[in-house]
Amino acid sequence: MFFLALGLIILTFSIFVLKSQIGLGRFKKTFIYIGALLTLIGFLTSTIRQVDAGHVGVQVLFGQVQPNVLYEGLNFVNPFIDVKQMSIQTQNYTMSGRADEAVRDHDDAIRVLSRDGLEVTIDLTVLYKIIPDQAPKIYREIGLNYQDKIIRPITRTGIRESATYYDAISLFSDKREEFEQRIRDRIYNEFQRRGIVLERLLVRNITLPQSVKESIERKITAVQEAQRMEYVLQKERQEAERKRVEAQGIADAQRIINSGLSDKILQFELIKVQKELVNSPNAKIIILGGKQSPPFIIGDSK
Repeated sequence: MFFLALGLIILTFSIFVLKSQIGLGRFKKTFIYIGALLTLIGFLTSTIRQVDAGHVGVQVLFGQVQPNVLYEGLNFVNPFIDVKQMSIQTQNYTMSGRADEAVRDHDDAIRVLSRDGLEVTIDLTVLYKIIPDQAPKIYREIGLNYQDKIIRPITRTGIRESATYYDAISLFSDKREEFEQRIRDRIYNEFQRRGIVLERLLVRNITLPQSVKESIERKITAVQEAQRMEYVLQKERQEAERKRVEAQGIADAQRIINSGLSDKILQFELIKVQKELVNSPNAKIIILGGKQSPPFIIGDSK
């Protein structure tokens, strides 16, 4: 555009100014050629516009947004067209209590009231991208600052409305994925209607009030203690069962032994013991008893 404007200025100067200047007329043709060349170069360069990768170009002609978009690469356009590039890549908008994570340089976490009336703090990231052929509509109706005008307010409203369906503990534990899906369902169509695709919604952190945290910790401790006691009881039951089986085995063994013993077997075993005592090198005095009495042994080893 610069060369086009410069060429037109030189042509105008050559035709209207040099014509009236005595002594400069001989340079008129030279300036005309230069002006024409610059005008041609400017015209050609003004009709070629480059759009960066991952972007589309929105054409604005004398303040009016054109419906057709320019895609990445070189494009031939009206030399008077002003091209505004808009990203169609995946973008993220983070609302967090930490300033180094949030888009804004301060605490931007979302504070909502749960169904049980408790205040819950939520950190969240929205992944989204612009629909390419909707870029002219976004530029005309919203502008380039669509994050603050669309992404942020719609998301925060959707979170606050969705949180009223859950109590604080459910949000923190088993209902977290369901909560994310409810928010997504609520804001997806709102984004789509404005030319934006919601790719993913990530609930990064949920912070509960201190009183609720303490209640959860007490509950977890109680559950762990109950599980520990159940383990101890199970172990004691197993030990009792082991002792019962062992006692039953001993009783069965004794019953079998008693059923197999007789007077003749006992007398035979007694004779064997007496024989061993007689053959023993130790000095002993053996007093034999009656038929039913065992011998009485007096003596000690030397």
